[in-house]
Amino acid sequence: MTDHIPLLLVEDEPHLAHGLVYNLEAEGYQATHVTTGEEALEMLQQQPFALLILDLTLPGMDGLEVCDQIREEGNQIPILMLTARDSQQDRIIGLSTGADDYLTKPFNLKEFLLRVASLLRRGQWPPADPPSPHYEFGDNIIDSDSGQATTAQGSLQLTELELKMLNLFINNEGKVLSRAELLKQVWGVSPKTETRTLDNFIVRLRKYFETDPARPRYFKTVRGRGYRFVKNPR
Repeated sequence: MTDHIPLLLVEDEPHLAHGLVYNLEAEGYQATHVTTGEEALEMLQQQPFALLILDLTLPGMDGLEVCDQIREEGNQIPILMLTARDSQQDRIIGLSTGADDYLTKPFNLKEFLLRVASLLRRGQWPPADPPSPHYEFGDNIIDSDSGQATTAQGSLQLTELELKMLNLFINNEGKVLSRAELLKQVWGVSPKTETRTLDNFIVRLRKYFETDPARPRYFKTVRGRGYRFVKNPR
């Protein structure tokens, strides 16, 4: 179903742009056309698009610069790059900058539309809502953005490493995390490092979030294997 899926076309050749817009809209897409990279970046700030069709050679910012800035900003919109250049090196540069596909001019209209449809299948439209930074288990509420936690004992501010470890447990809920994995992921140290730091952090998390730290329900020790976080203990 292509009805009203919004696409952004960045192309400074008027005749080519007109033809592409006409054919995209004939397929049921909603095509917006701009002629410069600066306009494209502005449009992407104003509204969401399912796909960016980006000419490589543009006045002012070229397509590579536009693509690079889009990816630096964390925007993962699928990008189809159009170019009159046909060298393998240009393709490599375009794809390494963050483009998802590359089409050399002059191209077959049917192939162009197939590439558009293929990229849209890979992407997600409409975009998913961003995950909530708030996470709850038992009487505890965690704000993963600020590191603020509300517990049965009151409010507290987690340190950067405490939050890092907590998020690692939350993201692997139900999975046993070995000491080696925790040391590597949280502190970036060798699994062979002899340290009580990990144990001390586990003690802290239990003190913060367990009703009875001596009998933990959420942060469990798995003898000989490591630790496991259980969100909904029985």
